[in-house]
Amino acid sequence: MTIEFRYSDASEPVLSIPAIGLVLHVRFPPSASDGAFSIIETINDPGFGPPRHRHREAEIFRVLEGRYLYEVDGRRFYAEVGDVVSIPGGAEHGFVNVTDKPARQYVLITPALDAAAFFTELGLVMATGIPDKAALNRFGAQWGMEFLGAPLKPTDIPT
Repeated sequence: MTIEFRYSDASEPVLSIPAIGLVLHVRFPPSASDGAFSIIETINDPGFGPPRHRHREAEIFRVLEGRYLYEVDGRRFYAEVGDVVSIPGGAEHGFVNVTDKPARQYVLITPALDAAAFFTELGLVMATGIPDKAALNRFGAQWGMEFLGAPLKPTDIPT
């Protein structure tokens, strides 16, 4: 694996998907690691998170600000500032910001995902809100992603 020099500053453009309260920075694109991994930074609005889903890529999340409720293969738990959550490829998962302020995470994805393309296209699919599961899965099929259910709610109880 070759890692190229990359400097990502805070002024770089962001991607935004209001339907799921997401602002996203691509900090390390797939091309910078020959496709081995990519890194994104996410900012989630209060009460928001993605629909439950699964994909082949593994993810490692580090909470930078706020508090999240996670669900991974049916197990729910809270993750707070400084916590790290690893999600194996193929695991069903989702999370939600349970605070009253934006929460922020750093996410390493391996093998790399072209997050800029994926989230740009997802934003178009969600331009008028979260579509039904069938529409999400038509989009997800081209990315090897399966959408499994509604986003978690902040009031869901850890198990």
